[in-house]
Amino acid sequence: MIKHDVKDIKLANKGKLRIEWAAKEMPVLKSIAERFRKEKPLKGVRLAACLHVTTETANLAETLKAGGAQVYLCASNPLSTQDDVAASLVKNSGISVFAIKGEDHKTYYRHIMDALSLKPNITMDDGADIVSTLHTKKKELLKNLLGGTEETTTGVIRLRAMAEKGVLKYPIIAVNDAYTKYLFDNRYGTGQSTIDGIMRATNRLIAGSIFVIAGYGWCSKGIAMRAKGMGAKIIITEVNPLRGLEAVMDGFDVMPMRDAARIGDIFVTATGDIDVIYKECFNLMKDGAIFCNSGHFNVEIAIDALKKLSKSRRTIRDFVEEYTLRNGKRVYLLGEGRLINLAAAEGHPSAVMDMSFANQALCAEYMVKNYRKLERKVYSVPEKIDSEISRLKLKSMGIKIDVLTSAQKKYLASWEMGT
Repeated sequence: MIKHDVKDIKLANKGKLRIEWAAKEMPVLKSIAERFRKEKPLKGVRLAACLHVTTETANLAETLKAGGAQVYLCASNPLSTQDDVAASLVKNSGISVFAIKGEDHKTYYRHIMDALSLKPNITMDDGADIVSTLHTKKKELLKNLLGGTEETTTGVIRLRAMAEKGVLKYPIIAVNDAYTKYLFDNRYGTGQSTIDGIMRATNRLIAGSIFVIAGYGWCSKGIAMRAKGMGAKIIITEVNPLRGLEAVMDGFDVMPMRDAARIGDIFVTATGDIDVIYKECFNLMKDGAIFCNSGHFNVEIAIDALKKLSKSRRTIRDFVEEYTLRNGKRVYLLGEGRLINLAAAEGHPSAVMDMSFANQALCAEYMVKNYRKLERKVYSVPEKIDSEISRLKLKSMGIKIDVLTSAQKKYLASWEMGT
């Protein structure tokens, strides 16, 4: 009997078909799975993964199992689980899953404990919650750890803080920092899926709206690109002068959140920090303003402050909460302030997650082979892995590129030749 805690195992057949559909757009991961099946590089490895339980993650979990790993999977966000996928992984793939869409805080952390009951050698995280739990509540398991990987910006920030303070007890590879991850997943994946989530939740027209985006990192750049393409007027808020300047050069208005709050129609946060839309902003907003979060944790919008400023609250449609402020204005919070692209939609398209999860699979293999050489710190994805994933992705798309000639290689390696 496969250990699990999912909503309804009877959803498995629906989930299986959706996993197959996603797999059609994940050729790089498929090629890795084929090699893993033959070579078994993860044989005997116990791997605990705390990731968004989606169709794309299912293909990653099956790839890891094909490589010989025993996999326990829990959710990295209470609203991101696709219940049919969770059921299929248990019934059809023989993988233990502990995840239910909409689970409460207590259940979320119980599921992390369930995943850790495997006594893992490798952790695979999206937000660093499983690493944090290991270092605070399950320290006795740290002796089993060879290494880990981290999927997202927020998690990498947490892990680097741990490493700098000398409390990180095993090496972790920052998958998020791979070029084949953040240049594509963060930008094109987040851009498309965030707009998708907003539209599914609200059915509002993007064209003609004043669209405020907090932050101008790679995720925000993708959101701005897609919203602009749909006809919105973009306002960027930033604390980093370099990124603020970049947003100006990209043709967007840049201003403080307090000023943007007065004129925005739709607000999206994607910074990884707390209280980006803060207490004073809500009373300044237009009647009917909509706001949501595309950062990892539901801390970017000051929801507790919003509740205190409101005289009533109601759910007006799925993933849309209407807050009536004491000044009479009504404002709308989407997806409980959690990741809107996974709360109200299906997350990133499979084609872009193909590269992100190829990084996860290959970095797990790298960690198993090289952990003895690594210190207790956060590492970048090896350049060789990044390059190989790029090569495989181009090959799957039927695209060829030029190859340096011997003369070109010699020129690039020399200093003598000039004008």
